[in-house]
Amino acid sequence: MPGVTRSVGDQKTATARLSVFSNVTLVLLKLIVGIAINSVSVLSEAIHSGIDLLASLLALFAVSISGEPPDEEHNYGHGKIENISGVVEAILIFLAAVWIIVEAGRRLTIGAAVVTPLWGLVVMGLSGLANLFVSSTLMKTARATDSIALEADAWHLRTDLFTSFGVAAGLLLIWITGKSLIDPIMAIIVALLIIKASYDLTMKAFFPLLDIRLPLDEELAIKQIIDNYGTQYIGFHELRTRKAGSERHIDLHLVVPRNQSIARSHLLCDQIEQAVSKRYPGADILIHVEPCQEGDDCLICPVHCEPSSDEPNLR
Repeated sequence: MPGVTRSVGDQKTATARLSVFSNVTLVLLKLIVGIAINSVSVLSEAIHSGIDLLASLLALFAVSISGEPPDEEHNYGHGKIENISGVVEAILIFLAAVWIIVEAGRRLTIGAAVVTPLWGLVVMGLSGLANLFVSSTLMKTARATDSIALEADAWHLRTDLFTSFGVAAGLLLIWITGKSLIDPIMAIIVALLIIKASYDLTMKAFFPLLDIRLPLDEELAIKQIIDNYGTQYIGFHELRTRKAGSERHIDLHLVVPRNQSIARSHLLCDQIEQAVSKRYPGADILIHVEPCQEGDDCLICPVHCEPSSDEPNLR
């Protein structure tokens, strides 16, 4: 379905571009205000948004490539680029968090006064609202298109949303109490939250690179779909599944009556593949058909084994 694939790819690309535009704006605002008011927590948020910008660019690149059809060099498509993008983003986030902790520790040691915290409050508030809108849009599209790259980007901005409001709360306390020590403490809290987001993203993006099986509920759903055709085959085994980005790859062995025609077996496989694809659009399914090894007079299974014509007549 080329038309459907193109439509999904366009949707993912447009959403990724929205994230890039939002992050460019927020990085500039936070950097300017952070330097102007001498706030390490606001500067840490600028770094955080800078990493989010890089993550958004990676996500944009990943979703642009992942939708490309299989080619001579990539016979199974390009879906895993989204997982690679997610892992790279997670590493970059972790490094940014380490930098924030080091800088905040330096400020705790030598001290540094925050001036005009009100400007920081305004920028953090605007940042939080912008990230609320963009992250919600990203998450909605990620779930609709099953995109790990967009989901990673959404979680980055969702983390940024919480940390922005946390920094705003710290700046409000500084404004009320006049104690600048709160600023680096809030920066460290921001960094710890970023590290947690980095860990969660690494776990989600990395393991599909090892061809880990689909979630149990998805495998059970696939088995149920196959079972719906149970009166037309004898059994199935060696069901294997894996995921690459938003793509699902499924293969299995289907046992059919030994005298059943190739045409009839092929039509049955087509029906199973269509049913699975309807449940999981874009799934790549490979079915290996093999004949039952029992004799023609076997009475064990419910399938009536008799010579059949080459004329498929399944309903």
